[in-house]
Amino acid sequence: MIAALNHLVDRVEEHLAEEIDVGAVAGVHGTTEYHLRRMFSSLAGMPLSEYVRRRRMTVAAADVVRGERDLLGIAVRHGYGSSEAFGRAFRAVHGAGPGDVRRDGGPLRTQPQLRFRLTVEGSTPMDTRLVDRPAFRLVGHATRVPLIHQGINPHIQQHIAALPQEEHQRLKALGDTEPKGLLQVSDDLDPDGREGSELTYLHGVALRQDTPAPDGLDVIEVPAGTWAVFLISGPHPQALQTAWAATATEWFPSNPWRLRPGPSVVAFLDRADDFSTATCELWLPVEPA
Repeated sequence: MIAALNHLVDRVEEHLAEEIDVGAVAGVHGTTEYHLRRMFSSLAGMPLSEYVRRRRMTVAAADVVRGERDLLGIAVRHGYGSSEAFGRAFRAVHGAGPGDVRRDGGPLRTQPQLRFRLTVEGSTPMDTRLVDRPAFRLVGHATRVPLIHQGINPHIQQHIAALPQEEHQRLKALGDTEPKGLLQVSDDLDPDGREGSELTYLHGVALRQDTPAPDGLDVIEVPAGTWAVFLISGPHPQALQTAWAATATEWFPSNPWRLRPGPSVVAFLDRADDFSTATCELWLPVEPA
C-alpha cells in the first residue's frame, strides 16, 4: 500500500494539469480505486482531490510571481479553461488572488510534495475478528448528514434525539442478526472522505435477509461478504474516532485485506448513562487484498 500511495503521488506530479487515472494506479498494485482513495485521505489528512488542487496552485504560484506569462496563459497551462476559474482556485489555496500575488509577491501557502513512509507503530494490539456474513438488511431511520472527522456530529445527535424513546425500544426488539443491538450506520460515504461531504446515516438494527422490514422504516440492503470487526472501549466518541484512524495507519497496511464499498457499522455493547464512555464494535466491509 505504501508503494501504491507513493506511485499515486508521483503520477500527480507528472500530470498536474490533467485528470489522474486513480483506477489505473490501483490496478498496477493489485488494489482498488475505492481502497486507495480511502487510504490516501486517512493517511494524508486530506482528500486526493484537495491535495491535487494544492499542488497545482503551489506550482502555479511560481509562474504567477515570475510574471513570464499572462494570467490566462498560466490558467490554461495548469488545466483551467478561464482566468476566473483559475483565480477562484488560486484564492482558495493562497488566500489572495493571482493579481495581488503578482504585485506583492505573496501571501503564498505551499503544499509540499507528499511522501509516504512506513513507520514502526502498533504497540497497542487491536482486538479484531473477521466475520463472513450472508446478505442481511439494515433497517431504521435514515437521514443525510455532513461528515465530521473530530468530535460529536451534532446532525447525527439531533437525528437520534428526535426519535421517541419508545421507538428506540421498538427498533432494538426488531434486530435478529449480527451486528447486534442498536446500530449507527454510515453509508454512501465519499471515498475521499472529504470533511463536510454528505453521507447517509441510519439509526437502526440488523435483520436477516428474509425478515420483512416494518412499514415506515428505511432499509439498506447489504450483500454477503467479509467484515473486519474491531472491539473498542474508552471515551466516546474519541476512542472510536482514534480506532477508525488506526485501521488505516496500522491494521490495513499490515494485513492482507482492503476496504470494499459498503456501509460501516458501529454496534454499542455497553455505555455510560451519559454516553461519556462506551464499548462498541466497528464493522468495516473488507475483501482479500
